[in-house]
Amino acid sequence: MQPETDSALFVQSFARGLEVIEAFGQAPAMTLTEVAEATGLSRATARRFLHTLVGLGYMRATEKTFELTPKIMNLGFAYLASQPLVKLVDPVLAALAKKLGHSTSVSVLEGTDVVYIARQETTSIMRVNITVGTRFPAYATSMGRVLLAGLDDAELNEYFAQAELTEVTAETLTDQGSLRAELSNIRAQGYAIVEGELEVGLASVAVPIRNRANKTVAALNTSVTVTRHTPEDLTELLPALLDAADEVSNAL
Repeated sequence: MQPETDSALFVQSFARGLEVIEAFGQAPAMTLTEVAEATGLSRATARRFLHTLVGLGYMRATEKTFELTPKIMNLGFAYLASQPLVKLVDPVLAALAKKLGHSTSVSVLEGTDVVYIARQETTSIMRVNITVGTRFPAYATSMGRVLLAGLDDAELNEYFAQAELTEVTAETLTDQGSLRAELSNIRAQGYAIVEGELEVGLASVAVPIRNRANKTVAALNTSVTVTRHTPEDLTELLPALLDAADEVSNAL
């Protein structure tokens, strides 16, 4: 659903303040000029928002730059604390990671990205550190494709209208027709395997978590290095993944 930006209930200044916060996802520290350019705000307006956030304790100012403080995590934790799904998946992920010997994760679809809401780390096999809140483009990930496969036709059309299908690696599938065909296969088989499309040398397998109405609400996955496993080996992990996803789905 698109925000009703022309509604009388829409507070433009509040939305712009959130845009300032989100801009720091691009860099840990930014100058006033960089914030203004990233948000499209004037320097004067950006300065007011930044100093308001400093006053509230969500940001700190140095001589030349601004950066977020740990207090900003309260906003994300408020969401996590309100979600029964997070409470349900944490012990399931821990048991699954111990059983498989691989890191396990659960994510949801947010816009055109997957956002990690829970993770159990064993050993990191990615160059990028993954934590709760990490985002990746949905089309290039196994969990993202499982979530996209769970959308209805109208929702999927809206996704493709918004998504920028660019190469993350040389293996990334970016053709919309090919992606749609892949999503149809995933919908039919009930799982997704992606190799080397998000990071070279990384393969992952994901399965859906569904609610009582059989709607896909999240995805669960595990990843391996292809130097130790081949994509065919990932299907051997499916029974444990499906059992874990069913446990969470039944609890929902």
